[in-house]
Amino acid sequence: MPLARVVVQHCYDLEDSPRYKRAKRFFFDLMENPQSAIRPYFDIFMIILVLSSVSVLIYEVKVDLGTPGDIFEWCAVSIFLTEYLLRLWLYNDIHKIFIDHYERAEFVGGGFHLWAPLKEALLKKWDYMTTPLAIIDLLAIIPSYRPLRFLRIFLLFRLFKLFRYARSINEFAKILAEKRFELYTLAIFITFMVFTSASAFYFFEAQHEGGAIDNFFDGVYWALVTLSTVGYGDITPQTSEGRAITLVLILSGIGVLAFSTSVIVAAFSEKMDELKDNRIFSELEKKKGKHTIICGYGRVGQIVAERLAKDREHFVVIDREPENINKAKRLGYLAIEGNAEGNELLEQLGIRERASRILCLTGDDVANVYITLTARYLNPDIEIVSRANRQEAVRKLYQAGADHTVAPFKSVALIAGEYVGQPVAFEAIHGILSGENGIGLDTVVVHGGSHIDGLNIGEIDFLANKLILFGVISQKDGEKIAGGEIYELRDRSLHFNPQPGFGLVSGDVLVLIGHEYSIIHFKERLEKGVELSRG
Repeated sequence: MPLARVVVQHCYDLEDSPRYKRAKRFFFDLMENPQSAIRPYFDIFMIILVLSSVSVLIYEVKVDLGTPGDIFEWCAVSIFLTEYLLRLWLYNDIHKIFIDHYERAEFVGGGFHLWAPLKEALLKKWDYMTTPLAIIDLLAIIPSYRPLRFLRIFLLFRLFKLFRYARSINEFAKILAEKRFELYTLAIFITFMVFTSASAFYFFEAQHEGGAIDNFFDGVYWALVTLSTVGYGDITPQTSEGRAITLVLILSGIGVLAFSTSVIVAAFSEKMDELKDNRIFSELEKKKGKHTIICGYGRVGQIVAERLAKDREHFVVIDREPENINKAKRLGYLAIEGNAEGNELLEQLGIRERASRILCLTGDDVANVYITLTARYLNPDIEIVSRANRQEAVRKLYQAGADHTVAPFKSVALIAGEYVGQPVAFEAIHGILSGENGIGLDTVVVHGGSHIDGLNIGEIDFLANKLILFGVISQKDGEKIAGGEIYELRDRSLHFNPQPGFGLVSGDVLVLIGHEYSIIHFKERLEKGVELSRG
């Protein structure tokens, strides 16, 4: 079989191999995926290894550790080398390049040759090998070659490896990289000043009897020390021309320091908000379990956030107004200033994987529709609750993909109407809804196979658990025998105060009123399979 045929067959085998894909996915999560749960442990391990290896190498400058030191260094270098090769492997898929060239050749009826895909694959690997971090990884291995002790200067590159593992250091490098034009300009100016002043200083001082300048390197050393305003004093000008050059260089040094400081401070000021946002993204990644995204921190959003915080649920707030964001941060909430209608921000907040629901609570119906559309597009399975400030927006929000809508102004108007006739009853209901004194409404889902699955309402002793059944939310197409009022929801029905013969099935939701402790106790007993029916 021709060699090209064997190579192509091997590439197709890799493409179809689940084991190969699992292995590559595992190492990608371990070393590259910022949202992976195992990557932080790998980063911590590598940071400890880098610092330990550097400490050992520094200690060995004066003290010979012998065989234990050699073994430790060999292990560290082996890990660094393995990491380098794995990152090189992860950078791209060589077999896909060969398959792509082969299929193109088959499509046009041309001949397939190994050289073209091999060249492309090698060039892509070379692209990775010439990146700054890859060069640092490679140079970090060199200090282990002990016969050439001057190679230990490359020890510094092991410290530079920390840029890979420490996010804060990495962010610092990125900020400086974005100001590279200003920094390059500054570097060129400094080089020019050092070279010209060193040349002039050497020209006037080297010929003066009793001067401290012996060669041009002394001039460069004097110029750099003077320009930085350090001034050790070991080399001082002895001539009038040398003193004049020193004055000019000192004034230039003040300007250089001021310019470089302003560049760095401006860079950090511009990126400060982004750094704060990155900290919030990291906080969300660290939290276990799903979180809720609250879009809009107005009056409604503040109350919802307060309830979620009370229930110790994870959530993050998005709002366009800096004042609202500062208010949320003062309460200790995770909050980001931004536009929730865009894909990027919602994706950074984990709407695809880590968010369980999104609440669109802005005071603008148009914005809520756009947020709903974006959220549904990014995650078809996420639960979306949208606020409808006008009645005609309810239908649009459902069409946009909302699971539930809330019309706060209509609700308040209805309650106010009831309050006119029955103020005492209203205060009681308000107390329940606001959770005062620990009394509130809560829901319990009837899971399939649970103790209450298949029971009638009358068979469950709610009073013994100090609870009152408000109603049952069930599927519309379910076969229910129930008395009481039925309120139609979007895709379900609320049976208010159902009769004892109402049969529960899997998926029904009990709406209960009671103290929070009673509700928690009821859920725990249900979870443990404790008998809840009447004796």
